[in-house]
Amino acid sequence: MVLNKVGRDIPEEYAEVYGVYEGEDANIKEYSEASRQIKPVHPRDEKLLGSIREAIEKTGLKDGMTISFHHHFREGDFVLNMVMEEIAKMGIKDISIAPSSIANVHEPLIEHIKNGVVTNITSSGLRDKLGAAISEGIMENPVVIRSHGGRARAIARGDIKIDVAFLGAPSADAYGNANGMKGKAVCGSLGYAKVDAKYADKVVIITDTLVDYPNTPISIPQTDVDYVVVVDAIGDPSGIAKGATRYTKNPKELLIAEYASKVITNSPYYKEGFSFQTGTGGASLAVTRFMREQMLKDGIKGSFALGGITNAMVELLEEGLIEKIMDVQDFDHPSALSLDRNAGKHYEIDAVMYASPLSKGSVINQLDTCILSALEVDTDFNVNVMTGSDGVIRGASGGHSDTAYAAKMSLVITPIVRGRIATIVDKVNTVITPGTSVDVVVTELGIAINPNRPDLIEHFKDLKVPQLTIEELKEKAYAIVGNPDPIEYGDKVVALIEYRDGTLIDVVKNV
Repeated sequence: MVLNKVGRDIPEEYAEVYGVYEGEDANIKEYSEASRQIKPVHPRDEKLLGSIREAIEKTGLKDGMTISFHHHFREGDFVLNMVMEEIAKMGIKDISIAPSSIANVHEPLIEHIKNGVVTNITSSGLRDKLGAAISEGIMENPVVIRSHGGRARAIARGDIKIDVAFLGAPSADAYGNANGMKGKAVCGSLGYAKVDAKYADKVVIITDTLVDYPNTPISIPQTDVDYVVVVDAIGDPSGIAKGATRYTKNPKELLIAEYASKVITNSPYYKEGFSFQTGTGGASLAVTRFMREQMLKDGIKGSFALGGITNAMVELLEEGLIEKIMDVQDFDHPSALSLDRNAGKHYEIDAVMYASPLSKGSVINQLDTCILSALEVDTDFNVNVMTGSDGVIRGASGGHSDTAYAAKMSLVITPIVRGRIATIVDKVNTVITPGTSVDVVVTELGIAINPNRPDLIEHFKDLKVPQLTIEELKEKAYAIVGNPDPIEYGDKVVALIEYRDGTLIDVVKNV
């Protein structure tokens, strides 16, 4: 075993391949960008094909290759399952899949794993039954979990080599120009798909709305696309917002949001032109509402909002309270429509520009503050958003470690307990974001400021919000629900957790 910087033991066989986490900036070095194979298209060549099967045949997909998908349709996605079903029917085996994330709707992957069609997975997250199956040890090879910035880095550097990208697009023309702003299944930004299209050897656009050439605005250009396939439906738009954008009436969540808003609007970063990224959960949306009220009162306007975008952000834009939205993904229908309606102010970016630590400057580097969630936070401020209290994989790394490190002030919001389980604990089950990246933890009982930010401790000494140490918050959580029982893990490593730089910050074992 090799001990990394956050005190996690990494098995030597994986440490030798990936390296171990040694600090947020320790492995950020110059690199040579990945290359791709390009088959030139001649003047009278046709890209439009008759079926997914024909596209699979034309790309030359065979056993042992790597394919990718995006998750902009979230729980409404049809594309991954359609493509994998066809691959299975064709008898192709030993496929590595590299989707930007995996949702509950992708449960059919379990059978493809059992049948040997899928033998490797890398993704930002795993949900529901697939996450549970992985945690039980269904796969021979461990899943590799990467943050959104880490995935973009891995593709750009060549750590993930995509042979074929199958990318659902709400609209496309026959030459491959695609966007997410028009069509039957509007999803808005295609920020994660844009990276796959740029670096994959072969790119197949799958759409249910074929439009006349040229399809503008262009999110994915014809110069990155090999083939286009039209199907009846690529997804259910209602699934994009499922579970992500609920407005809360929960008093506990509202109190957390009020405290978080007070921290932000009383911080040294709250001034004309400040920038921020919130989230999509109930408490995060409530933070945006509280901030709006204070911004109106103070006459303060923000420069830009970033990240997964919701209608709450669009409302701030259209009210003139922020100047720009930088959008890598949309979490509801109104924000997807805004991308077209507010062109020029609501701007689509790809995942490299969003959060890659190896780019020439990601947008997260310009963030003043960000709001992040947590399944667990420990007394070292380490955050877990991947495994539940039972050790089962049921979450996603997302942009958590990316934005926590890059923003000038990062806030992690969480209730003290969730479902009779403590969320402030001695040691988190799985480290996704190191505690050195977390500045303030916000709960309904008050806030805990990281001791490595004495400037914030001094600045907030008179803030009218209860202030405790992280140890005191943990003791209050344990006083409510008792000390958690240790999880009984097996010996098999089922997931490797990469930090955003590509080194291993943790591993997950079978339960």
